[in-house]
Amino acid sequence: MLVVTSFVNVYGAFVPTPGASRQQVQQQQQRIVSAIMGEPVIKLGTRGSPLALAQAYETKARLAKAFPDELAADDAVEIKVIKTSGDMVLDKALKDVGGKGLFTKELDVCLLNGDVDICVHSMKDVPTWLVPGTVLPCNLPREDTRDAFISPKAKSIADLPDGAVIGTASLRRQAQLKKINPTFTCVNFRGNVQTRLKKLEEGIVDATLLANAGLSRMGLTEHITTLLEWDEMLPATAQGAIGIQCREDDEKILKYLDALNCKETKTAVDCERAFLAALDGNCRTPIAGQAKLQEDGSLYFEGLIAKVDGTSILKTTRTGPPETAVEMGKSAGEELKKECGDDALAYFGEHEILPEPKSSITGVKTDGLGGYVKGEYAMDASGKDPGFAKPA
Repeated sequence: MLVVTSFVNVYGAFVPTPGASRQQVQQQQQRIVSAIMGEPVIKLGTRGSPLALAQAYETKARLAKAFPDELAADDAVEIKVIKTSGDMVLDKALKDVGGKGLFTKELDVCLLNGDVDICVHSMKDVPTWLVPGTVLPCNLPREDTRDAFISPKAKSIADLPDGAVIGTASLRRQAQLKKINPTFTCVNFRGNVQTRLKKLEEGIVDATLLANAGLSRMGLTEHITTLLEWDEMLPATAQGAIGIQCREDDEKILKYLDALNCKETKTAVDCERAFLAALDGNCRTPIAGQAKLQEDGSLYFEGLIAKVDGTSILKTTRTGPPETAVEMGKSAGEELKKECGDDALAYFGEHEILPEPKSSITGVKTDGLGGYVKGEYAMDASGKDPGFAKPA
């Protein structure tokens, strides 16, 4: 069977496919212009971690499937790796170096400058505020949002012995772990997923918790000891969701992203982020929140805030029509904010996650309980982290 496609004739004139619609003609013109100029149709910005790249390539594949005439060619979507501050500062807790925005600000700059057309994010890394001039109109279908418990020494959190050392940079996880067993010691545990798993194998900590979504996307689920249900460990807001950001006035890109958007995921994520925003939440605050559509079509939301030491956990739930997702999340956040006396910062307190124990990856000497003892680096009696000493 002969397939007739568009081409440029000997006179340099564009000749569309016979019978092509106006939209198809425009798409064909775009492909030819891009080919002549040697430029991709879409430049996709992403962090360089294995998980971020997996999400970027998933986005590229979905774009190719949704727009085969324009974006199926391998060079139609260019993936550009952008190094972020959050990727470069791995030796301190996020809260000590600027929070979650560290994973997005360099991407924001590239997007606004036109260096990239879209940015692909893990939604739980995205601040509740967006840089003016940008929008986040698209969420891809969500993975399982649960946390995974990983340990070579225990089958569950309850099986860990008193005093067990658990690697996590998340205050949300620490608060819920301390609620289960106040004797647990939680220490900072950052780096990409593979790095954390290597540290766990070295025996640096007794256990760690990771998002099941990331492990699933990278084919690393064989490391999971058990998955934690919401009543044991409520996940972070927007966990398991991929978001795609673009410039607010880029109509071409907005058209592409509209075709990729999963409405069910976006409804749940919008509810969760509204909850987080109402509480002025960030990586300094132990906040968890999850929404899901139920079989009867209603939206169910469950949220909590906690003291970092696990001595207090306040919870709330909501059920309502999906179209009220943002209002549900906002009212749930305002309820818990009022319950802690409208002073969330005082409620959360000043507790710290201890520094990371000694690791062959960092090479820094420690006391074996999360406190570094090398040279100028030493924790005082307050237990607060004074800063990171570089290995010799």
